[in-house]
Amino acid sequence: MSGSTDSETHDFEDPAREARRARWTAAGTGALLTLAGLTASALRSTGSATALIPVSYASGAAVCALASALGARGRTRRALWLMVAGVMIMAVGDQFD
Repeated sequence: MSGSTDSETHDFEDPAREARRARWTAAGTGALLTLAGLTASALRSTGSATALIPVSYASGAAVCALASALGARGRTRRALWLMVAGVMIMAVGDQFD
């Protein structure tokens, strides 16, 4: 059986398509984390918490927005690390509560 099966042809996808998918994933995830951070910042600013908590959420959201922009430009590895840093900044702010 020298013919290729359908599963063998899908093992090696087009590298350009994979790169495009990675860019869209990084940009979308960064945008979603940005929206979550801004929403948490707005919700925390209406409460009686210290000002440090909403500021940390907003700062983490800004880092995730930068990650989204980098991911859209193809810098997906740097975008991933910035998203991790942004979520960590938000988590540190949540610890002050």
